Amino acid sequence: MKIIVPVKRVIDYNVKPRVKSDGTGVDLANVKMSMNPFDEIAVEEAIRLREKGIATEIIAVSVGPQKAQETLRTALAMGADRAILVMTDDEVEPLAVAKILKAIADEEAPGLVILGKQAIDDDCNQTGQMLAALMGRPQGTFASEVTVDGDSVTVKREVDGGLETVKLAMPAIVTTDLRLNEPRYASLPNIMKAKSKPLDNKTPADYGVDTTPRLKTLKVVEPPVRSAGIKVADVDALVAKLKELGVAE
Repeated sequence: MKIIVPVKRVIDYNVKPRVKSDGTGVDLANVKMSMNPFDEIAVEEAIRLREKGIATEIIAVSVGPQKAQETLRTALAMGADRAILVMTDDEVEPLAVAKILKAIADEEAPGLVILGKQAIDDDCNQTGQMLAALMGRPQGTFASEVTVDGDSVTVKREVDGGLETVKLAMPAIVTTDLRLNEPRYASLPNIMKAKSKPLDNKTPADYGVDTTPRLKTLKVVEPPVRSAGIKVADVDALVAKLKELGVAE
């Protein structure tokens, strides 16, 4: 069984994003970039399935600029077998990504597509669901546990009320949550091996997909600075202050 794992190049989660002075977007100049953390979890889960003898090949896919090759090499160093980079400098929206992934899935015929539930740069949480709809395949989102049994996969998913368990007929789409696993670090020998693993370069046009953005960003601003709190002497002073602010009667 093949597994496709889409990965996205984003600002490293340890970096505080800066807004451009003209308010047109986030400043990416000289900023450390890395693989989306949820996608790292997806890569790790695919590797674990291969280690159990369930998967035979892991294909990492990324849609983005030439520099996204670095992200794919990270996936290859973790254990993916080969990679596909769909190169574009457009600000690619979830629907376009889903269409590209569908085209790749049609060619590769994977048993599973495992991807992060969302990217930490836009928090859209849409690509997996859109891909499942385009392919007409079942989906298990927010997965905290994945178990493959024959031609079906059981996904324990995190919902507002607790946990929900669904059984999906494969091929299926699974999106990963934080508690699914702890991604491994790529060892130095594997990093060296990753340099020789196959990485195909494609374009959206190769898959007949138009990545022209449908949304226009009007303005990006920093979040408001949190105002300092105050200390009160006792409960009576607290109640009086709440009344003064109009949040209590």
